[in-house]
Amino acid sequence: MYVKISSFSKKQQIEKGKILTMKIKSEKGYTGIDIAISVVVLFIFVSLIAVLSYNFNSRTHEIELASEATYLAIDEIENIKNAGFDAIETIRYDENNPYIDRETQTSGFFEKVTVKDYADIKTGDSTIVPNLVKQVIVEISYMFKGKTQTVELSTILSK
Repeated sequence: MYVKISSFSKKQQIEKGKILTMKIKSEKGYTGIDIAISVVVLFIFVSLIAVLSYNFNSRTHEIELASEATYLAIDEIENIKNAGFDAIETIRYDENNPYIDRETQTSGFFEKVTVKDYADIKTGDSTIVPNLVKQVIVEISYMFKGKTQTVELSTILSK
């Protein structure tokens, strides 16, 4: 929309061939809509980056905890192997409670060692000699995001 601005009358403007016009809508500056759209786009971009960063850090922490639990389980199995087959008998308290529960040296991890005789596993077979082969199961548990996570490793030891 254009508005004619002139100090001359209409007849004088036509005679001189000059018609002065001015735009009412200015193309300069930003409107409220432009600013609102840019704020929304910026908010979406920043929140997307924040969510990606949180998920990356969370997954990294979960992997670190699982790695530490695996290391603790391997270390315990190696300690049991180094102690020898006869030392396994000291791990087993009784038939009703055939494991040791204890908190590990590393804070936040809980260790459960279970020793089973192969004769107990393969019941019904009279040819199996008791106290010849043992299965050692090491279970390391820890909390992550309010849930208990476990890593379980086992090995077989014989006389």
